[in-house]
Amino acid sequence: MDASIAIRLHANDDVVIATRQLMPGDSIPGENITVRDLIPPGHKVATRAIKTGEAVHRYNQIIGFAKQDIEPGKHIHVQNLGVAEFERDYAIGEGVHDTPKVAKPATFKGYKRANGKVGTRNYIAIIASVNCSATVVRAVANHFSRERLAAFPNVDGVVPMPHPSGCGMSSAEGKLALTRTMVGYALNPNIAGVLFVGLGCEMNQIEPIVEKIGAYPAGMLQSVNIQELGGTSKAIAKGIELVEAMLPAVNAFKREEASIANLIIGLNCGGSDGYSGITANPALGGAVDMLVAHGATAILSETPEIYGAEHLLTRRAATKEIAEKLIGRIAWWKDYTSRNGGEMDNNPSVGNKAGGLTTILEKSLGAVAKSGTTTLNGVFEYAEQITAKGFVYMDTPGYDPVSATGQAAGGAQLICFTTGRGSAFGCAGVPTLKLATNNVLWQRQREDMDVNCGDLLDGVPMQQISQRIFDSIIAHASGEKTRSEVAGYGNDEFLPWMIGAVM
Repeated sequence: MDASIAIRLHANDDVVIATRQLMPGDSIPGENITVRDLIPPGHKVATRAIKTGEAVHRYNQIIGFAKQDIEPGKHIHVQNLGVAEFERDYAIGEGVHDTPKVAKPATFKGYKRANGKVGTRNYIAIIASVNCSATVVRAVANHFSRERLAAFPNVDGVVPMPHPSGCGMSSAEGKLALTRTMVGYALNPNIAGVLFVGLGCEMNQIEPIVEKIGAYPAGMLQSVNIQELGGTSKAIAKGIELVEAMLPAVNAFKREEASIANLIIGLNCGGSDGYSGITANPALGGAVDMLVAHGATAILSETPEIYGAEHLLTRRAATKEIAEKLIGRIAWWKDYTSRNGGEMDNNPSVGNKAGGLTTILEKSLGAVAKSGTTTLNGVFEYAEQITAKGFVYMDTPGYDPVSATGQAAGGAQLICFTTGRGSAFGCAGVPTLKLATNNVLWQRQREDMDVNCGDLLDGVPMQQISQRIFDSIIAHASGEKTRSEVAGYGNDEFLPWMIGAVM
């Protein structure tokens, strides 16, 4: 293999991946083939003759089926590769193995809460119960400028969380998901105080949400009702008053040494490319294995982006029930997309395809690499509180803001986000590390990226890059600002999953 030209990922694969633009007539060392098309970086080259209808393999897994005869050296992409149904061997539990725990887990500096959880940030959240209260939410949060917060150096900010839902909801699933999201954000240890802002007549009432949250530090869980207070300006004034009363108590928190066993890390990818499953995703998977060995928890999500690779997760399921719950969520998604006039293979975006990913099967196989190799210890619904340790799964859409919002509501205090095309994103209230899959992106969009994984193609060992990610997680959990935080992301990225028709 010559990594400067193309990469073979497995001996049984029918493709190699170009690491630079290949021209017709180029010879690929070790493959005994001549390139027949213009092949962009990150795209696939056929290494053998493939007949119409034959399965095409990458990662030693099926990524699709030939739509026409394909000659060696040809470009394999949307023009000649498609998706068809095929049997998966779920082999439940066959891949389970023990993960030795380190004797002395690493530590980070976080904010210890009264309930025993530890935050990586120290925010006050202003959460809308309904879109109708979004203007008041923003006005209250905007009052607390950097200058006004200067007297409270331990407060990371007052973050607004408006959203487009909260009323006109036809689906019980959607209402439950929204409630879980709001309850979960209030319980996230990055949030030290919460102000809910409601209109008054909305379907998503504040009182039941507060009841579900349960015990909370005195004075740190408040609400305002626009209609009861007599209008917008009065609600804004009351909201400001309530947040001002919280600030001294929030500022009293100081960072303390804590085991990283307290961390829950969300795993996401967006703007993926042909290198995602080669560099950043498996490197993040290595870091996840390290985190689990130190007692931490990691959440894989984005169910439409594991479709076609779910059998790799069921093999790691600790119990049959966990595996069956994951399979059940896949079945739910097939029905969900069907009844909305879609299909699971609609998922790869324009950018994904431009970066070399052809089918959802191919994208999913690369996405699952983020999860590492340890046992799958639980499957959770969207925004459900994560109660298991180690590697777990949460059912979310593949849309980044919605997925990350669910993970944060589940308890994630930090998110690792791989990207090959250059997604610009930061989760509300939760530091988001951006991992670049290739050197070109790292150099071009440096202001948005935290960790480079592209130098794997230059010969840097995978373990070294996984350690780089692990070290970065500890540094950012301890207070170092991520690039998305520096850029000001998070004030518009709170996006609960809207399930069902709007009435």
